[in-house]
Amino acid sequence: MPTILIANRGEIAVRIIRACAQHGHTSVAVYADQDFEAMHTRLADEAHALPGTSAAETYLSIDALLAAARASGADAVHPGYGFLSENAQFAAAVEDAGLIWIGPTADTITALGDKVTARQLAEKVGAPLAPGIDRPLRDAAEVEEFAAEHGLPIIIKAAHGGGGRGMKIVRDLAEVTGSFDSATREAVEAFGRPECFVEKYLEQPRHVEVQIVGDGRGKAVAVGDRDCSAQRRNQKLIEEAPAPNLSPEQRRRLHRAAEDICAEVAYRGAGTVEFLLAADGTMTFLEVNTRLQVEHPVTEMVSGVDLVGEQFRIAFEGRLSLDATPEPRGHAIELRINAEDPGRGFLPTPGRIDALDVPGGPGVRWDSGVRAGDTVQPAFDSLFAKLIVHGPDRPSAIARTVTAARELHVAGPTTVLPCSLEILTDPAFTGEALGIHTQWIETELMPRFSAQSRPAPIGEASLRRFPIELEGRRSQIGLPAELFALLGAAGTGSASSGSAGSGSAGVGEGSGEGGASDGAAVGAPVPGSLVDYLVEDGAEVSEGEDIAVLSAMKMETKVAAHRAGTLRHVAAVGDMVSVGETIARIG
Repeated sequence: MPTILIANRGEIAVRIIRACAQHGHTSVAVYADQDFEAMHTRLADEAHALPGTSAAETYLSIDALLAAARASGADAVHPGYGFLSENAQFAAAVEDAGLIWIGPTADTITALGDKVTARQLAEKVGAPLAPGIDRPLRDAAEVEEFAAEHGLPIIIKAAHGGGGRGMKIVRDLAEVTGSFDSATREAVEAFGRPECFVEKYLEQPRHVEVQIVGDGRGKAVAVGDRDCSAQRRNQKLIEEAPAPNLSPEQRRRLHRAAEDICAEVAYRGAGTVEFLLAADGTMTFLEVNTRLQVEHPVTEMVSGVDLVGEQFRIAFEGRLSLDATPEPRGHAIELRINAEDPGRGFLPTPGRIDALDVPGGPGVRWDSGVRAGDTVQPAFDSLFAKLIVHGPDRPSAIARTVTAARELHVAGPTTVLPCSLEILTDPAFTGEALGIHTQWIETELMPRFSAQSRPAPIGEASLRRFPIELEGRRSQIGLPAELFALLGAAGTGSASSGSAGSGSAGVGEGSGEGGASDGAAVGAPVPGSLVDYLVEDGAEVSEGEDIAVLSAMKMETKVAAHRAGTLRHVAAVGDMVSVGETIARIG
């Protein structure tokens, strides 16, 4: 049976590792320095290091991943979701190395993973489309011209990738340049590509998507549909299947459009075609995700199709297990468990999980990448687990989900669970009219929340490496930095750090946790890297004015001035900062 390298981490890596065990395949995990004791490395049949602490050095490094595949003797690569899962260059490199890529071909990823060419393909097969510029934007001026012609609001989107990264809604022409720059930066950080495009934005739409599997020879089947309208920052919090309140004709049209788009490119593997549904019934194509989705379990629960198993079958046998869309059985709801604080605008709150009590009961499924004692790492995504609940119908699924969510207890990082419970019990979600839309959380729900306690800061997570000799062969050993120090080897000439930099450079005196305690200091609200200053050093600022941008867990967070005065930069652009660390002063 094949050996499969899983080019990912966290809960999706664990999901694939378990599927490998069920289907008799050998699983190979990879890990960044801070993940060397992570759940996915412990569960896999074997694990290989990707030396480094950033995504760019590890899970986004094609060379490092292919080296791990060679070292492990892998036959195939499963990319999971995120990272390089929709990277055509990686897919091609895997196949050029003689390995099986468990996903669409590089040509398909190029055609569909690029949202611009995907729009062109959707138009060709007759899928509904909103107005947009169907090519990469040259600059912000093009966005301004489009807004002048089609009116506001508009949305700027990264052409590559998905998951809400690199998406900026613009409702004021004065925000165009800043939004374009921010979308471009997020696109580069999340996907390694800067290209963006623009289209007319539909206010308060529902987000409905269709799960597709294709055999790579022109046959594509819709497995089912989902509603993913409960979002913040264009990222989903709650998903459910099947999508409620669709007419038979709407459902048929969505399924056929999704199948036609994928059949046009001889789609191979699992993928998702996403649409927006306006209140007046207008539907528009959104994008195609050429990978497994975070929310795939809700479709599995109602369709009975093991989607990871289906990916294996397509990759190794070239066939599908189904000929037509299965009739949905009951209803399923998924809660994403993210380390974020709704009371602070969903700021990431990475930290150590001191305790974790997982719910049970009929229809309850827990997909997680962590156990008690593990750490939600600041360098990666804030999602660390998913709670999926099935019931015979939507009301019973909601009731079971509420019960399970109340049983779930996470001590340490602040999570989005209070927000999820508010949604699950709100008439806008539970009512027959279904008042949830993609902006509902931010416009209606967020004012209800207050800030929660922050977790303790996370220490250095890198490994320290030094050479050793084993049985006459030179090798390397890696130790956690704190253990290395205890052994008295830290700082010696024989040591080399696997980290690209784990502290802040040039942050200045008085920085660090608690360094923002004096009245002039501007403290970092999240741990991450300082992307840019929005105001020049020495300029006058007003209270509440945005002065800097931090990147944390692959999302950008703006830092506002806490008072009026003269701004003085303290941290340098590119510095890694911890929560509360001084990045600037206002005198």
